[in-house]
Amino acid sequence: MSERSWTIETICEALSSPAAKQRFLSEINRAPVHEIVTVFAKWQRIAADLAAAAERGRELARVEAETGEIPGEWIDVTDRIQAEAAAARARGVA
Repeated sequence: MSERSWTIETICEALSSPAAKQRFLSEINRAPVHEIVTVFAKWQRIAADLAAAAERGRELARVEAETGEIPGEWIDVTDRIQAEAAAARARGVA
């Protein structure tokens, strides 16, 4: 991931989800002055992690398009996730 000059605008762009953007803006706007840097740093980390994940996804998609396979070792956990979701629904959680 390249170094980036983070601003409120670039954090909003990296978040992409309207709900995440709204939460960030709400937190940064409501933070007391002595907490603004802490709130900004938290959301900067979140935005940087999302930007890095998106870049990794684009790279994997590129490699898959070229080779027909996704590089690396992958473990299919679909069945486990579906079982956990079914159990949660049975408990009335989801």
